[in-house]
Amino acid sequence: MFRLGLIINPVAGMGGPVGLKGTDGEEVLRLAFSKGAVAQSPERASRVLKHLKKAQHKFSLLTCPGSMGGEIVRSCGLEFKTLPMETGKVTSPDHTRRAAALMMEHPVDLLLFAGGDGTARDIASAVGENQLCLGVPAGVKIHSSVYAISPEHAGEIVLDLIEGGRSSSFLAEVMDIDEEAFRADQLKARLYGYLKVPRVEKGLQALKTGSAATEKASQQAIAAFFAEEMDPETLYLIGPGSTTRELLQWLGQEGTLLGVDALRNGHIVKRDLNEKECLELLYQVENRATIVVTPIGGQGFIFGRGNQQFSPEVIRRVSKDHILVVATPGKMQSLQGSPFRLDTGDPEMDHNLCGIYRVLTGYREIAFYRAEK
Repeated sequence: MFRLGLIINPVAGMGGPVGLKGTDGEEVLRLAFSKGAVAQSPERASRVLKHLKKAQHKFSLLTCPGSMGGEIVRSCGLEFKTLPMETGKVTSPDHTRRAAALMMEHPVDLLLFAGGDGTARDIASAVGENQLCLGVPAGVKIHSSVYAISPEHAGEIVLDLIEGGRSSSFLAEVMDIDEEAFRADQLKARLYGYLKVPRVEKGLQALKTGSAATEKASQQAIAAFFAEEMDPETLYLIGPGSTTRELLQWLGQEGTLLGVDALRNGHIVKRDLNEKECLELLYQVENRATIVVTPIGGQGFIFGRGNQQFSPEVIRRVSKDHILVVATPGKMQSLQGSPFRLDTGDPEMDHNLCGIYRVLTGYREIAFYRAEK
């Protein structure tokens, strides 16, 4: 019988919609709670578990007690055993590392974990490179290539392994950023190690790649085209990224690199918005709003990675027809033909957002590119 281990970081992803860009550190976590942040990882883990119910008699499940696993597994109607550990009301990286170390004492065929890059770091520090692992994306910033594209893709990969699908493995990068620098609009990422993950034809996200310094001219060309096309009465919600920030700088506005800024009539209305602030502005402009996003290099995500301020409710208020994608030729080439990706946290929304998008790629240069879940 296949032995599956599960660790959930119950606070992963809470900082995204409220504009905190992560939840590393006790102070930031308290601030996230005070802003009304809601846990993301339990729901995402449950989406994987529900996918596995059809094979529930073919695997045993070992997880953590409480919010790190047991509560969620029980709610999904699956049988499980728990690790001999205590979690408390609020968990920390120490709990994740302890759980991963215990998994090594109670061997599993696959260690499934839900969280973000910080969670992957904690798992890697405890299990090294010998334990087969797979991440369920539930964080704000997910640069590491140890994660599935979505909970549904994770479910498909795990189900195939349970059903006896033979898969080789490879060592995938565990990346993380300095969150304090991130909140100050500085992106400082580094390699923290590797985890062994299943080698599959599809379903795993690629490693995030950054924009090259040589792309500045392409970004400026896109910005010039955007400025020409801009409707002064439309509210533009400009998502994170160096390409999108160039749009604002071209107009003489100082935007944020890693936040969401609101632009109208060539001027910034508000900087670094959270989900609630986006909705407040959208209620004021009715149907005259556009979301502007740029795909993550190498991965292709246009929603669900680093821009959770664009929640399903925000996107619903704007509509798919008023989503504009901007991307340099270099960023498009980094996708190697893979589609744009969608992971808003709402499977129905992701389904509705699939399709072809108009992409500004240069001065008066437009491409049309497909997005998939």
